[in-house]
Amino acid sequence: MIIDLRSDTVTKPTPAMHEAMMRAEVGDDVFGEDPSVKKLEETCASMLGMEAAVFCPSGTMTNQIGIKILTQPYDEVICYKGSHIYKYEGGGVAGNSLASVRLLEGNRGRLSVDEIAANINNVQDVHQPISAVVSLENTVVREAGSFYYLKDIATISEFARSKGLKMHLDGARFFNALTETSDKAVDYGKYFDSISICLSKGLGAPVGSVLVCKKELEPKARRMRKAFGGGMRQAGFLAAAGIYALENNIARLKEDHKRAAELGNALNRVSWVKALMPVDTNIIIFSVIDKITPEQVLAKLAEHQIKAIKFGAQEIRLVTHLDFDDRMLEKTIATIKKLSF
Repeated sequence: MIIDLRSDTVTKPTPAMHEAMMRAEVGDDVFGEDPSVKKLEETCASMLGMEAAVFCPSGTMTNQIGIKILTQPYDEVICYKGSHIYKYEGGGVAGNSLASVRLLEGNRGRLSVDEIAANINNVQDVHQPISAVVSLENTVVREAGSFYYLKDIATISEFARSKGLKMHLDGARFFNALTETSDKAVDYGKYFDSISICLSKGLGAPVGSVLVCKKELEPKARRMRKAFGGGMRQAGFLAAAGIYALENNIARLKEDHKRAAELGNALNRVSWVKALMPVDTNIIIFSVIDKITPEQVLAKLAEHQIKAIKFGAQEIRLVTHLDFDDRMLEKTIATIKKLSF
C-alpha cells in the first residue's frame, strides 16, 4: 500500500468519475462546440455568481490569464510574499504580463486593508510602477491551508476598488475554504474581477482549472488562453470529470480536513517535530528539529511506502485528499509514532 501525501493533485478518477468521462458528449472547444465544456463553464460561473468562465488545462494558466487581463505592462500586482502566482508559477507574472509584484507579509498569507493601503504606489510618481491588482489566495498553500472569511474579503475588495484596483482570486483550494467558513460560493463573484478554481486538487478531477470572470473580460481571457497554448479540442472528456467533481466531491472535503487534523495531532506529540503550523484545512506543514534534515525523515517515511515532500529548509508538507482513507491514516499515524532519530 503506497500512501502518497505529496499533494492533493495525485488523486486518480474514481470509477464513477471515469464513467462520466467516457459518457461525455464532446466537440471542438476552440470552435466553441464542446457541450460538456460549455456546461462546466456555465456551472462554474453560476456557482460563483459571475457571468463567464473559461476552462483551461491548469491553475497556473488560469492565474496567469487572470493577471494578464487585469494589468498593463509596467503595472504592479499586490500579493502575499509566498503566493502561488509569485512563488510557484515560473516567473509568469513578469514574463507573461510584464508586471512587477509588491510582496506583503500578511497574517499567515492573508492580507489586510491596512497592509494593502500602505503599499499602493503614488500614480503621479514616475519612479514607481502603477498599482493595478490585489491578488488573494484562498486557501494559502504556503501557510498550511489558512483561509479567508468572506466578510474580510468584502472589506478588502471594497477598499481596493475605492482606490481603482482590480481583484483576482487564486482559488486553487477555494472549496476547501468554504468547507470551513460555510460562506456561499455565489457571494464571491461580486468581490472579484477574476477567480481561478482548480478541479484537479481536492475535487479529484484528473486535469483542469476554470477562470471565472466578468463577461467583458471573457474575449480577452479566451484570446490569452489561445496565446498561452491552452486551446484544447475535444476537451469535454476532461470537463465531464470536472462536472462530476463539482456535483459529488465538494461535501466530502470535510473528511480530508478531519484526517489532516489527526495527522497534525500525531505530529505534535513526537520529539523529532520542532513546530507545526495550525492545520486549518487539508495541508500539514511542520519543521523538524535542528539535528536532523527533512531528507532523513522523508527517507524513513519512504521505507514505509509513505510519500511526502520537503517544503523549506527544515520543513515537510503533507496533503490529505480523496485517495487517502482511514486505513492509510492509521498506518501513517502509527509510522509517525514509531520513527526515531
